[in-house]
Amino acid sequence: MRHLPYFCRGRVVRGFGRGSKQLGIPTANFPEHVVDNLPADVSTGIYYGWASVGSGDVHKMVVSIGWNPYYKNTKKSMETHIMHTFKEDFYGEILNVAIVGYLRPEKNFDSLEALIAAIQGDIEEAKKRLDSPEHLKLKEDNFFQVAKENI
Repeated sequence: MRHLPYFCRGRVVRGFGRGSKQLGIPTANFPEHVVDNLPADVSTGIYYGWASVGSGDVHKMVVSIGWNPYYKNTKKSMETHIMHTFKEDFYGEILNVAIVGYLRPEKNFDSLEALIAAIQGDIEEAKKRLDSPEHLKLKEDNFFQVAKENI
């Protein structure tokens, strides 16, 4: 993707119900119009960056953009895993995301265990990369400073 960082926001919608339940890795899902409006040069795959919910704190995140081959999705999705434990669900809240880097293409897996292991590896790699000075400065970007009532 040529245009990194890429900033987007949208209201959190219910996804496929797999992140927390099957994978143990909760995700926040963007509505279709946010996914449909991604720049044309955004290839499917796993990315990393920063995210906040509403006017809350900014946290590290990984985001899957694509078809989720293991689950054979028929609709392209954008599922964000924020590296923070939230006390409760935040459906309907505004999710703010800054995508700052690309980890790998999406791919199919032979088992649920292999998929989970890959996601956990993605999370660990993203944590390391986001500690670089060039990425840390984006955590403070004005994009995240928008007051909740202005969203």
